[in-house]
Amino acid sequence: MRSRVRQEQSAQPLIYQSQIEALSVGCFKDPFSFLGPHKINDSRYEVRCFLPGATMVSVVMGSQQIAAQRQGESDLFVATIDCTSVPEYQLDVSYADKASHRHYDEYSFASTLDEQAMYLFNEGSLEHAYRHLGAHFTTQQGVEGVRFTVWAPNASSVSVIGEFNFWQRQRHFMRFHPASGVWELFIAGLKEDQCYKFAITTLMGEVLDKADPFAFKMQQAPGTASVLHASKATVKLDEHALKNRAKRNSIESPISIYEVHAGSWQRRDDSSRYLTWRELADNLIPYTKALGFTHLQLMPISEYPFDGSWGYQPVGLFAVTSRYGSFDDFVYFVQQCHEANLGIILDWVPGHFPSDPHGLHRFDGSHLYEHADIRQGFHPDWNTYIYNYDRAEVRSFLIANAMYWLHEFGIDGLRVDAVASMLYLDYSREEGQWVANQYGGRENLGAIECLKQVNLRCYANNPGIMMVAEESTAWPGVTRHVEHDGLGFGYKWNMGWMNDSLHYMQRDPLYRAHHHHEMTFSMVYAYSENYVLPLSHDEVVHGKGSLIEKMPGDDWQKFANLRAYYAFMWAHPGKKLLFMGAEFAQRREWNHDQSLDWHLLEHTSHRGVQETIKALNKVYCNTPALYEQDTSPAGFAWLDSNNSAQSIFSFIRYAKQADDFVVVVSNLTPQVYHDYVIGVPKAGRYQVILNTDKPEFFGSGVEVTSDPEQIILTQNMLNHGFTQSVVVSLPGLATVYLKKVSDES
Repeated sequence: MRSRVRQEQSAQPLIYQSQIEALSVGCFKDPFSFLGPHKINDSRYEVRCFLPGATMVSVVMGSQQIAAQRQGESDLFVATIDCTSVPEYQLDVSYADKASHRHYDEYSFASTLDEQAMYLFNEGSLEHAYRHLGAHFTTQQGVEGVRFTVWAPNASSVSVIGEFNFWQRQRHFMRFHPASGVWELFIAGLKEDQCYKFAITTLMGEVLDKADPFAFKMQQAPGTASVLHASKATVKLDEHALKNRAKRNSIESPISIYEVHAGSWQRRDDSSRYLTWRELADNLIPYTKALGFTHLQLMPISEYPFDGSWGYQPVGLFAVTSRYGSFDDFVYFVQQCHEANLGIILDWVPGHFPSDPHGLHRFDGSHLYEHADIRQGFHPDWNTYIYNYDRAEVRSFLIANAMYWLHEFGIDGLRVDAVASMLYLDYSREEGQWVANQYGGRENLGAIECLKQVNLRCYANNPGIMMVAEESTAWPGVTRHVEHDGLGFGYKWNMGWMNDSLHYMQRDPLYRAHHHHEMTFSMVYAYSENYVLPLSHDEVVHGKGSLIEKMPGDDWQKFANLRAYYAFMWAHPGKKLLFMGAEFAQRREWNHDQSLDWHLLEHTSHRGVQETIKALNKVYCNTPALYEQDTSPAGFAWLDSNNSAQSIFSFIRYAKQADDFVVVVSNLTPQVYHDYVIGVPKAGRYQVILNTDKPEFFGSGVEVTSDPEQIILTQNMLNHGFTQSVVVSLPGLATVYLKKVSDES
């Protein structure tokens, strides 16, 4: 009998030789067909374990221990158990360094993959894919551990590698689900903050170590691993907060956005280190509120490896960057924004991803996330890869990512980066460098449908949010509803206004008369979309100079020009956006590697610009005429759009209540005009509610009227098509707002 047992044991390595070889090289597509418990007959099971580095293995069932036999010189151990049903057991493993470890066998757990969810994922409509894919702490069969799930349909084998298995790809082979192309494995006993990746063997035998596309946490560069993160409380909005969000983001509300790069708004002087999310909550939020901004917009905060990309080349779309602290710290920051009734918008980058080897490029050895054709899958401007928007699973990935930030953190909205690069197949490409769509056109039909689905689903599931497109072309219907053949955004950046107005303001006032309509042309198309007027980070980098240094003239004139321009912008139809530093006229170009130049506020000139922004936001938020009818022709009327000789622009902004209006006059030459006549719609008393030439703004102090309360009475004079007029003094390089305060004259 003993001789026969020895013969069986010596024969077993021959029986399992092919499996041992495949396991040893780290390439095994169907590990559950071989490893774990397997029924031999009605009364016996065989437990097979592949444990690199192990010297002895026992199967532990309660108080019973069954020694597993090593198969030859391999790392395969086999134990035979007398039982009639699938055994419940743990493994007792000893290693060469005398260490021993007891753990559950990964291959004794049944699959918990939600096949219905995977169907939706493959269909392109799984809105909460991040709840199913990635790494999740969970309890399975009464055991605590982590379930790993990854989409890699063209891989020949996938293993989980990490600190917990010494990065060995021969240890934790994953189960493949051919119907969905998803791999899955539950590993018991793992701890939060352990690092991991997926070791993916391609069909050609190449091994790729990839970060988890759905990871909630990642190492900061130069580290490239994903990090296990236990789900904690996210931001939940009660009914009151939801109502506040909807009101804050309404097209009929004042929206004034402060755009911030979290890493360079301020830094700690003693070490030049980043502020943490908690420090930003204590400093940035009160500062933004004190200036009167309604919203805070953060440049991308998804984990990214290269600081110089400012976050626009993200690798971990679901991971809050660890540069500024933990997940909980970011949750605290968002909660503090809500407490302060400050809207929070995140910059979102669905247009491309970087070529870092641990990222999405050639994820399973094939062009899984990106187009295989370089003419569609590679971005020549940024040396990045373009998502394959025609692929359903890629749409699920992007939809779920947008939903993640909105749903889990309760933020106000997403500013979608580089939409134009997504919409056009020939974007930044010469003839012959792009492929036409199925109809012979240059529209990227897959990207269009993806954007529509993102907007539809985000608005449907997150009431009161705002989706904002950075779109620089004349694409029709960016902010039109999807059911009316639009893209479904709530707002669009008005890049045309920004370019035209900045070109005008950079000109010497002597020559502005010849370019007058650069400031008026935006009203030709002002109601074609729901616009945000942006003076963003893009205008103060790459040699463009800061806003103050774009302005012509001596130093006093530079500041006067900038204040007048800001006031013109705040009165122009459209919501407002200003990049950090511009509120106090930073002179240097923005540098992501250092703090803003806060010391400039020691100077009256810079402090005056900051006070101007504070005054503008206060007047703007308290004056419905300046925001209620941004998207309606009834909300705006030119008084005089043709006074190029004097470079004066005058117009009226109307609230929904027709009697509620503001008269705006911008004099963009240094010449002071006394006794300047402005026609107004109604007789009565008008008050100067803003004058950018006030001394507290570092202006010259020219008063619009001599009345100490800044009241002007109308006169029976025909001008600008009205029978009533006011006579004022117009300061040079200044913008003035007048508001009717009573009907008495």
